[in-house]
Amino acid sequence: MWNAIFLSLYILIALAIIISILLHGAKPSKSLAWLLAIFTLPVGGMFLYLLLGRNRRKNKLLKLKKKAFLNLPEPSMQHMASMSGKYQKLMTLVYRNSHFPPTDRNELHLLKDGKTTFESIFEALENAQYRIHLQYYIFEDGELAQKLLELFERKVAQGVEIRMIYDGIGSFSLSKAYLKKLMSIGVEVFPFLPFKFGRFFSSLNYRNHRKIIVVDGKVAFTGGINVSDKYLKGDVALGNWHDMHLKLEGTAASHLDFVFAMDWYLVCQKTISVQPLHPDEGATKKSASKLVQIVSGGPDDDFPSLEQTYFAMINKAKNYLYITNPYVIPGQAIMQALQTAALGGVDIRLMVSENADNKIVSWSVRSYFEPLLKSGIKIYLFPDGFLHSKIIVSDDAIATIGTANLDDRSFEQNYEVNAIVYDADFANLLKEDFLKDAYSSRKLDYEDHIKRPWGEKLKEGFGKVFSPLL
Repeated sequence: MWNAIFLSLYILIALAIIISILLHGAKPSKSLAWLLAIFTLPVGGMFLYLLLGRNRRKNKLLKLKKKAFLNLPEPSMQHMASMSGKYQKLMTLVYRNSHFPPTDRNELHLLKDGKTTFESIFEALENAQYRIHLQYYIFEDGELAQKLLELFERKVAQGVEIRMIYDGIGSFSLSKAYLKKLMSIGVEVFPFLPFKFGRFFSSLNYRNHRKIIVVDGKVAFTGGINVSDKYLKGDVALGNWHDMHLKLEGTAASHLDFVFAMDWYLVCQKTISVQPLHPDEGATKKSASKLVQIVSGGPDDDFPSLEQTYFAMINKAKNYLYITNPYVIPGQAIMQALQTAALGGVDIRLMVSENADNKIVSWSVRSYFEPLLKSGIKIYLFPDGFLHSKIIVSDDAIATIGTANLDDRSFEQNYEVNAIVYDADFANLLKEDFLKDAYSSRKLDYEDHIKRPWGEKLKEGFGKVFSPLL
């Protein structure tokens, strides 16, 4: 009798999952793969689908509408065209996805590696007068965390409100003792989708990968750097960690505060009053004329905004496109865009870390090298430690820096945020940095690469099979 009950229950669950895949499958290739997995791995296939395969865009985590929540004035197409006619369509795309218009009167500071970044962050935090908002994918115990704790205690005593979000999986090692200390001194702190057995299937695969600090709604930081001592001391296995961060002062900083406010509502259902800076309140220095647009994205948005942004930037490139990213696992659309641009004469260069923090991910990344090289894309392997930056720069005119990798996880499953900078001086700064790093990197040669050992090719094939899940 129990066997019949179990079989009936299994058939009902399997039918429900199959109907869900047919109705809500994001991509035909993935839908077919999940159907095959369910039929060939009866229990394991269903478990993996519930854990990794559901289309979150059809089953939203965040119920409020971004546009209504932000309540930002809608820019006219003429205004965006006057800002930068060449990239008007990109600006419109980003606005319709993320609802953040491009803003001028921003001052930017490019921050390379941990020491420079945290010196700037601590200086800004020390100057906070009203409130501090911060969220990180990885927040680890250590000297940095202790220094932040001591600073927070001083600022709370001065009447500064401090709110903090940490990712429940990325910051899984963060000790309960540290969290208790934060709360005891008056810091409001919440995890993003913490690991709980009751929500195991609905939350494990959807992470908040953003790194944001906003001080008084006027000064903000974002980029690839997490709160971890390895950014100051290096890593025993990988050596130095190299990364890029961005300090923003002006209206774009207040837009990052809106991103934090939406995540704050998601983690604790509390609203924060955030007001966009008036143009006259932006940075006032002569150099503060940078045109910046914030693009945020997550698995509950209607469209993959970061993927569409990258796709549009690739297609818009006329002369060159330089990409620095540790996790380049392109889907079909991004792969086609890169190859089409390269075959059309655009100088596309890709820089990834020669050393890897995850072997399977590294195999997956390297599995795309051969078709990329074949289309004329230049690939450089950065040899010193681990390169974690996420940057694209193109045509001495546009650049983006932020948290999003070039893979399906960042496009479909993670909450991410990037800053797009429409500025020649800033683009040239990143271009020069790329060329400097490329000079000390190992450039791959297509003819040599295709002669690599079969063992390497098998590892890459194994990694590529699992790339949609990474």
